[in-house]
Amino acid sequence: MDPELRRPVTELDMVPRVSVQGDRVAIDLELTIVGCPAADRIERDVRAAASSVSGVASVDVAVGVMAPAVRDALIARLRGDRPAMPFTPDSLTRVIAVTSGKGGVGKSTITANLAVALAQQGLRVGLVDADVFGFSIPGLLGIAGERPTRVGEAIMPPRAHDVGVISIGMFVDERTAVSWRGPMLHRTVQQFLTDVYFGDLDVLVLDMPPGTGDVAISVGQLLPHAEVLVVTTPQKAAADVAERSALVARQTGQTVIGVVENMAGLAQPDGSVLELFGSGGGAETAARLDVPLLARVPLSVALREGGDAGEPIVLVEGDPAAEAIRELARVVAARGRGLAGRPLTVTPR
Repeated sequence: MDPELRRPVTELDMVPRVSVQGDRVAIDLELTIVGCPAADRIERDVRAAASSVSGVASVDVAVGVMAPAVRDALIARLRGDRPAMPFTPDSLTRVIAVTSGKGGVGKSTITANLAVALAQQGLRVGLVDADVFGFSIPGLLGIAGERPTRVGEAIMPPRAHDVGVISIGMFVDERTAVSWRGPMLHRTVQQFLTDVYFGDLDVLVLDMPPGTGDVAISVGQLLPHAEVLVVTTPQKAAADVAERSALVARQTGQTVIGVVENMAGLAQPDGSVLELFGSGGGAETAARLDVPLLARVPLSVALREGGDAGEPIVLVEGDPAAEAIRELARVVAARGRGLAGRPLTVTPR
């Protein structure tokens, strides 16, 4: 399997020739580009697959690169008849935008763990880090420093825990301050949605920047059918601001499906809960927006440590925060894709 395209190499025209002489096998393996980051893994897997055949004593793999015409034909076949922006309202991919009214409420941490938890359920998941100024998704998923692979006009995103991930942090130094205005922000989001090849997805998750600025408006224009999750803390000040991001989403036609209350209390050794950020903010926001409170994620040292180490907490059993996010993923996945905004192939009489 090509780890980026997630298809067998034989279906991708990467094995043009195989010759067998007695118990010796010679395989020509053509990669999509020079310096393919998955080259060693693909060669190793091809060699292992051939060696596993009964009667084979030795395997020789000659690694080369596809001719441009072959590569272009492959990309065209992979894209098929898809529109330039594949995540249209009539797409089967659900789009879930995770937003917040203000920074510092743990939105990106929730987003990263939610994406991994959805993948744990067997869904095909892509994650777009649309928080251009405050990109943190690569670090949270343990792929800081990794770069996408360009194959022709397509960009192949790195993968982390079975999630395809794209972020502006993969194109700039992690200590670089991105200071762009509206048109550049819009173009970045648009390119992530059009030029990045995620393959067939069940769910595309977006980590939105906090607030109601340019990116929120661009995503509303490009993805008016997106479902929105609002993240807040129990604190009243955060909850009041969180409501505004939901209102902007609704103005662009998006559907707010629920609220997630993060930092919902710290369990103490005696069994009590220390509510460092107050209580009730999530429920209050959900009530005002007339949507359900989908999850209350408690404060967790392990959750914070996992984010710093690039190891999502949902990969660990036994932590209350991890279980809360896994339950959130189950609720979100069970909700299903509605028909709002989708054309029906019905001709009225």
